[in-house]
Amino acid sequence: MTTDTLVIKDQFPGLAGDWHYLDTAATAQKPLAVIEATVRAMGDDYATVHRGVYARSADMTLAFEAARRRVAAFMNAHEDEIVYTRGATESINLVAQTWGAANLKAGDRILLSVLEHHSNIVPWQMLRDKTGVEIDVCPLTDDGQIDLEAAERILTPAHKLVAFAHVSNVLGSVLHVEHAARLAHAVGAKLLIDGCQAAPRLALDMAAFGCDFYAFSAHKLYGPTGIGVLWARKEILDSMQPWQGGGAMIDRVTFEKTTYAPAPQRFEAGTPNIIEALGMATAMDWLSDIGLDRAERHERDLAALLRVELRKRNDVTLFGPENGLGIVSFALDGVHPHDLGTILDEEGVAIRAGHHCAQPLMEHLGVPATARASFGLYSDEGDIEALLKGIERTRRIFG
Repeated sequence: MTTDTLVIKDQFPGLAGDWHYLDTAATAQKPLAVIEATVRAMGDDYATVHRGVYARSADMTLAFEAARRRVAAFMNAHEDEIVYTRGATESINLVAQTWGAANLKAGDRILLSVLEHHSNIVPWQMLRDKTGVEIDVCPLTDDGQIDLEAAERILTPAHKLVAFAHVSNVLGSVLHVEHAARLAHAVGAKLLIDGCQAAPRLALDMAAFGCDFYAFSAHKLYGPTGIGVLWARKEILDSMQPWQGGGAMIDRVTFEKTTYAPAPQRFEAGTPNIIEALGMATAMDWLSDIGLDRAERHERDLAALLRVELRKRNDVTLFGPENGLGIVSFALDGVHPHDLGTILDEEGVAIRAGHHCAQPLMEHLGVPATARASFGLYSDEGDIEALLKGIERTRRIFG
């Protein structure tokens, strides 16, 4: 445990006491900076946005749009390409139900991968059921990464969309986004990236990635729940019709006809997540001050250390690549992950146990579920020691 890690952990009220949180891939704990920013926004500074002529509303509107610019800077993008959503799930559904419904038809194809989260599978199946578009599935390499060589063989001009995870929420495997973009664009397809697990751990660069859509949720990068981002190229956003109707997304409404606000506002119907937007921007400030390079290095090192320790046991099966980013999935022979998770909880260790919203991947791995330990900037070797101690106790209980 380094002094720096101790200092960081002290900023997280949710980690007080002898508790070892190893479920950051599900949701990250919140630093004081974010908590204080949201409390301030909900209290002393609170007002609605885009509507009031009074000073506090104007101030909150400025802060709300400054948060959008902060998101754009975090992604190396333009602010008019940033759509606030409830999270990555809504972002992907928005693309499916707007761009997808307008541009995909029977005979067109979508390429997904075996390791996708349900949020990047189910919306496309729903679109398939409405339009007749077909879905293909890209296999994985032996070590659990999306096989881009196979993707190149599969892709044809009939493919209009490729939708891949940047970082697997089960295996920690990392996609080479630029390579995937080149493959998709070579056949005229768009590329959508699920960046939920990447945003807290990797520097995002929309200018360099070459993708067409990018989605993530704030709560996984130390921000609030209930808000996320859809980034899309400006020309694509401008071509998309609104998904939901209501206040704030209109230009003019009559009973005969409604005209819509320009993107991104046309996709943000109703009173937005004002407090959460400010909290997300604060989380990005906090994370950027520490450094995404440091986050990546720290979590890769911890994942590698845990894999080394688990490999010493002859009763553990490890899944995913050796260089997985911040996530380690495994199975303990003869013990269901839920039982392991329950006993670990008694030891003050919180892991994830289940299919992780990736049932097709579980079927590919040949297991009903896995145990998953995932790290954050506040994680340290003490968390790994507690996990290993809990695994040993579990083995004694199960004989």
